[in-house]
Amino acid sequence: MSISAQTATIPDLSTVQTLAELFAWRVAQTPDAEAYRQFDDAQGLWISYSWQQTQERVQGFIKALSPLALEHGSRIAILLPNGLHAVCMDQAVQACGFVPVPMHALDNPASIAYILSDSDAAFLIAASDRQWKDIANAGLELPALRQVVVLEKELDATVLPASVPVLQIDEWLASATHLQANAKGPVADDLAALVYTSGTTGKPKGVMLTHTNVVSNVKAVVHRVSPVITDVFLSFLPLSHTFERTAGYYLPIAAGACVAFSRSVKQLPQDLLEVRPTILISVPRIYERVYGVIQTKLSASKFQASLFNLAIATGWRRFSREQGLLKGDGMTAMLDTLRWLVLEPLIASKLKNQFGGRLRVAVSGGAALSQTISQCFLGLGIPIVQGYGMTETAPVVSFNAPDDNDPATVGRAVEKVEVRIGENAELQVRGPNVMRGYWKREEDTAKTFIDGWLRTGDQASIVDGRVRILGRVKEIIVTSTGEKIAPVDLELAIMNDAVFEQAYAFGESAPFIACAVVLSRAYWLELSSSLGLNPDDAASLKSPQAQKVVVQRIKALTKNFPYYAQPRAAILTLEPWTVENTLITPTLKLKRNNLLAHFAADIEAVYKR
Repeated sequence: MSISAQTATIPDLSTVQTLAELFAWRVAQTPDAEAYRQFDDAQGLWISYSWQQTQERVQGFIKALSPLALEHGSRIAILLPNGLHAVCMDQAVQACGFVPVPMHALDNPASIAYILSDSDAAFLIAASDRQWKDIANAGLELPALRQVVVLEKELDATVLPASVPVLQIDEWLASATHLQANAKGPVADDLAALVYTSGTTGKPKGVMLTHTNVVSNVKAVVHRVSPVITDVFLSFLPLSHTFERTAGYYLPIAAGACVAFSRSVKQLPQDLLEVRPTILISVPRIYERVYGVIQTKLSASKFQASLFNLAIATGWRRFSREQGLLKGDGMTAMLDTLRWLVLEPLIASKLKNQFGGRLRVAVSGGAALSQTISQCFLGLGIPIVQGYGMTETAPVVSFNAPDDNDPATVGRAVEKVEVRIGENAELQVRGPNVMRGYWKREEDTAKTFIDGWLRTGDQASIVDGRVRILGRVKEIIVTSTGEKIAPVDLELAIMNDAVFEQAYAFGESAPFIACAVVLSRAYWLELSSSLGLNPDDAASLKSPQAQKVVVQRIKALTKNFPYYAQPRAAILTLEPWTVENTLITPTLKLKRNNLLAHFAADIEAVYKR
């Protein structure tokens, strides 16, 4: 699979039709420019790789895949952390005309086994043989699987299933020395990925995304953001997430920009300082965590807190004027200009420096960003633009641009994508980015489309061309009194307070709304001490006094909601909801059915009271 053959008829980005062509075109355009950067633990420093060096590694992966003689369109499962191995594997799979099945490296073994089985994956590359052992022990038959490759071998071969050969990656790469002469690359209508949805309410569904779907979306995002070769992306969202694949992986290839792979979410603050990214692709949870840390620090000083709040208010008015959202306040504008001369170096610049000091775009997607946090970061100069999309749309439907940014919305539809409002205020989408359908689920596919438009399941309004998301069609809680409440809005409001790390609102067919909250350990130590409770005794979390204090705090946070939407009871816990305990998805969304089952006894007790 030669570079020259793939780029011979590609004069520019507009004529690229497949992801294999996109990568080959980029290598031919800027072979010596920095493509990727990752931290080498052994050397204790960041190592850079050019596009040409990356392509040479990809060739090694293509050669190693050749002896399997897989059919065109065979599914290749990729279960790796973000990094150069994940990129090279994906690119090799694309170049060979196979279909990558990206999976979250931290997903639970049973879920991974289900995806391998459902996709009929012929090949799996994973982080370790221990991970493979756990997957194999999940109890699902995997008759299509022919080869497993792992980055690290930790176990004796006798404890691994004998049915599938397991090779360490260096052994595998050394196993082949030539390319198959008849290797066939993809065409535009071939599948570019089989991406499994998070499965918030049931088994994950395989979304069939074609090269046309993804490439058209990349081109549309390039048109809106205009990334350049000097940009540096910091990658930390999993590459199994379609948002990261399109905006944080394929988009930089189109732009020729560098991607630095963060060491971990825990080390993200340090990586931001060292990498100093110009473009950040993130989900709201990252901004929520930063905001939570800030609020905790400010709680020790009323003066610092008031100064910080003044900076946000001033900066927010300045931002609103720049975006044309606020007009006709000349005297206030003049005072804000003077205040900013003091507040910018004192407050705003310090926050900007925490992100590396040179961010020009920070894209937030995957979930709603609360108004409080949005105003805080935008007011202090962090250029967040919110967007909307879903796996089924490859994924970007709409988003704001830095110079056309109304954070109360998720922006305007991107180029060649149409949006409309259907029955029950449902947002519907049509365009070249919309999926072919769900893998092996024709009935589900049929239900998802109406007159050729994709039904998103999200309620929205469109005003002056901007999309405003109102809530989920199926996530509305209807109480026994007939009141309707959007739980996500409540949960966002509660988590604006740093003492609440996670929140889950419930009350379907019940007389009132209640919630379960994961408390920060620091707050619990403080609260239990003030009430004379033993913080290490699980029974203390069920103390009526503790629950009363927490409910009052939650009511203060939700005071702007109708009275019937304000939680009247709370279940307290210190145990985080994770992918491993199956209470959230790999993209950090709540698995509401699982949470309902997990807290069933507590919920029953709430309504008995």
